[in-house]
Amino acid sequence: MTYPPRAGSAAPPEHQTAPALPAQPGPDGPPAPQAGPPGAAPAPPAAAPPDRRSAFTEGFERLRAAATTEPGRLRIIGAVLAALVVLFGALTAWQVSDRAAAADDVVNRSQPLSADAADIYRSLADANTTAATGFLEGGQEPRKVRERYDEDIKRASELLVRAASSSQGAEESQEQIEELNRALPVYTSLVETARANNRQGLPLGGAYLRYADDQMRETLLPAARKLYSSETAQLEQDYSDAQAWPWVALGSGLVALGVLFWAQRRHYRRTNRVFNHGLLAATAATAVVLLWLAVGHTFARSGLGDSDRHGAQSLHALNEARINTLRARADENLTYVNRGSVTDDQGVDTYEASYLKGMTELAGEKPDAEEAPEDSMLGRALRLADDSQGREPVAAAMDDVREWRAMHGEAQERNVAGDYESAKDMVIGGDGEKSTSEFFDRVDDSLVEALEHEQREFLRAAEDGRGALSGLWIGAAVLAVLGAVGAVFGIGRRLSEYR
Repeated sequence: MTYPPRAGSAAPPEHQTAPALPAQPGPDGPPAPQAGPPGAAPAPPAAAPPDRRSAFTEGFERLRAAATTEPGRLRIIGAVLAALVVLFGALTAWQVSDRAAAADDVVNRSQPLSADAADIYRSLADANTTAATGFLEGGQEPRKVRERYDEDIKRASELLVRAASSSQGAEESQEQIEELNRALPVYTSLVETARANNRQGLPLGGAYLRYADDQMRETLLPAARKLYSSETAQLEQDYSDAQAWPWVALGSGLVALGVLFWAQRRHYRRTNRVFNHGLLAATAATAVVLLWLAVGHTFARSGLGDSDRHGAQSLHALNEARINTLRARADENLTYVNRGSVTDDQGVDTYEASYLKGMTELAGEKPDAEEAPEDSMLGRALRLADDSQGREPVAAAMDDVREWRAMHGEAQERNVAGDYESAKDMVIGGDGEKSTSEFFDRVDDSLVEALEHEQREFLRAAEDGRGALSGLWIGAAVLAVLGAVGAVFGIGRRLSEYR
């Protein structure tokens, strides 16, 4: 009979584990661990830790695994389609809004500032002309002349304030505005001193008027010219920005349409179904935005181009002509104020030479020519006028310039012959007779009429161009979102077939 071993009894010798021997120091180092019992199997090596991969790698592996199945491919296609349509809408909204902002600047900022800068120049030139006219009258100048001078100075000051607040910190413009604000009080004080001396019959008045004229010609008018050039350059830049083609948006739209057509063709080849309503809606939305963008920008370019060619450029030519007319009139008056006391090295009267040069630039070399050459200021203004309302006042100004030059030549003949008083009367008017002053006023009035007409033409064409872009960026964004939803919906319907 076999009995089980009692608790606490020792195990049979063959089942007892051999005690581990103490570690023995090796000859060359620390004790080496002793092996297990004789005949025991060696311990398996520890498992190496798994390779750690980045999140990008894991995502790529999952995407690649998903791409091996049709549902996975469909999900990728849907995501790409939605992203392309949304990107197209975003780029369209961005580029169209930029061009709309530039078109708005053309209408509401840069062109009005350019017109104001030209008006500053005209007001200063007219004030200088009027001051010389009043001086020629002798003694107490007529009230009408004084009021015109005061109105010119007031107008120039008001426009300088407006230009300073509207030029948006443009460095060149601000520098010229500061220069004008510094020099204008100096000029007006010189004119008042000249008037005071002239009332007392002192010849010193003529010297002060020359100083005032030098201040106007050497400081004020050059600064006003630079201000006008700066604002005109900004107007041209705004035109360029508004008319630039949105190539990035157009390119992205063509890419989105191409991928949508490819997706529908793939759908047809795999299912033999002609249409997928979601993809068809996405394609229609993308095509509408692309067509709207192309047509709308074409109309905007056309309207802005018309406003530039038949508005802004005509205004520039007319402004140049009117400024030159005022300068010529001031030269004519100062010729008789100074009575030949200011000459060049050849003994030629400086103001008379300046008058002749200005009239040549205005209407050509031949005083009796019935038509101004195209390279003259009035010839260019006539060429740019695109309707009878714009051409008629310019043509009338040409006729009056021809009469003005003829009468000035006759007055100069009398002046050279020593008949100063008669010549002066032909310049400033007297006893109801015709004078160069009358023809100057008629030329100026005709140019003002032409300027007002071209300003209306500019606003009409510019508003048409700006209106072609209104609402486009909002519509593009909305249609792009709807197109992306349609693409996702269309792919979702296809995925539902695999469930």
